Amino acid sequence: MGVTGPIRVVVAKPGLDGHDRGAKVIARALRDAGMEVIYTGLHQTPEQIVDTALQEDADAIGLSILSGAHNTLFAKVIDLLDQHDARDIKVFGGGIIPEADIAPLKEKGVAEIFTPGATTTSIVDWVNANVRQPAGT
Repeated sequence: MGVTGPIRVVVAKPGLDGHDRGAKVIARALRDAGMEVIYTGLHQTPEQIVDTALQEDADAIGLSILSGAHNTLFAKVIDLLDQHDARDIKVFGGGIIPEADIAPLKEKGVAEIFTPGATTTSIVDWVNANVRQPAGT
C-alpha cells in the first residue's frame, strides 16, 4: 500500500506487572527478524502505549501481560486506538492469559494471543503473515 521499510512494532508492558523478560525476548526476536522494535519499558499506561504507537507510526502493538489485568488493559488499548481512528495498528499479545479469555479478547479486536510455550519463531511468523509486508517481499 505504498508503505516501505520494515514492519514497526511497539512492544509494551502495561500495568503494574514488573516482569519483562518475555517482552524483551520477543522484542529481540522481532528485531533479529528485521523489524523495527520500540520497547516502551515497564509500567506503561494504555494511553502511553497508544501515544507511542501513533508517534512511531507503528504497524502493530505487542502487549505482554502477566498480572491478570489482560481483559481491562487490552480493551483500553483497543478503545484508544478506535478513538484515534488507528485500528489499522494490529494488537497482539501474550502472557498468562486463561484459555477462556482468548475468544472474548479476539472479539474485542485483539488479533492474536500467545500463551506460555509459544515460540519466538511462531510469533515472528505470525507478525510477518498478519502485519503489513515490508517492501520488496
